[in-house]
Amino acid sequence: MFRWNERKPAPRTERRGTALVGRGMAGGVWESPQMPAAAKATLAPDGTLTVASGTADIGTGTYTVMAILAGEALGLPLAKVIVKLGDSELPIAPLEGGSWTVSSVGTAVTEACKAVAEKVFKLASGIDDSPLKHASFKDVEFVNERISLRSDSARFVTLAAALASGDGEPIAEKSKTVPNILKQHGYKSYTHSAVFAEVEVDEDFGTVSVCRVVSAIAGGRIINHEAARNQILGGVVWGIGMALQEQAETDHQFGRIMNHNLAEYHVPVNADVHDIEVIFVKEEDDIVNPIGAKGLGEIGLVGVAAAIGNAIYNATGKRIRELPITLDKLI
Repeated sequence: MFRWNERKPAPRTERRGTALVGRGMAGGVWESPQMPAAAKATLAPDGTLTVASGTADIGTGTYTVMAILAGEALGLPLAKVIVKLGDSELPIAPLEGGSWTVSSVGTAVTEACKAVAEKVFKLASGIDDSPLKHASFKDVEFVNERISLRSDSARFVTLAAALASGDGEPIAEKSKTVPNILKQHGYKSYTHSAVFAEVEVDEDFGTVSVCRVVSAIAGGRIINHEAARNQILGGVVWGIGMALQEQAETDHQFGRIMNHNLAEYHVPVNADVHDIEVIFVKEEDDIVNPIGAKGLGEIGLVGVAAAIGNAIYNATGKRIRELPITLDKLI
């Protein structure tokens, strides 16, 4: 996608108008741990599912991901899933951070919903003349608000019928999940990135423009593709700022940060951000955690500044080893 084969390895060999053109790449790794977490799932008689956990959503899409996982476990549309987060009265869970929320809380939510599903299956198989009467839980799947045989989807019991055969009370289950240390023994858990950047450097003024970035991510199972892509896009923009603009200036005499607001602290604006493409490498990992998902909150940044630095070297022949790479360092 980046057309790396078109790159000229020797510095200062490609120009575009008055600008020197360079291409560089870098790799990145970030830990993808699973933390202990708990969750509760409650299926109401009307088929509405509520899942709850004490973690928060700081804008990274945790509400949506948990709804997707819960809906998949019981074959429900998102409209019938309610997610409750961010309250210390809810089941204990780690804070939103560390690239571990989905892998940790998502695993707990999935396990709680699976426990509810097993109870619903028992109700469905106990109905008179049920097509599931002689099936086991592993023989069925929950799809489109139905409990169907995996071998014959035409043989099913609706969730509504299963719930109607019960006592009219909600079905609630809690789960507490921890990493499977025995299964993970001998392994390390990481998310990986490969970041490619193209820059134009004005030879006279030393100004740098990042024309194009392609970021390839191996992040395990991607649950919400749109939100995942947005995470990586944001990380790339942040990486452009890290490479070229962002720097805290400290007054060492008085211990003050001098550029402590956005009037003086420079971050990329629309004019600094050009073409960005994100690729998710298909990766199935049943060791990292039961749902196979890895965190994406931090890996999007890792490697971006290094790729831009390498591209600047390819364009100019100057190796800058201190960030941000400002025009005074280039000239």
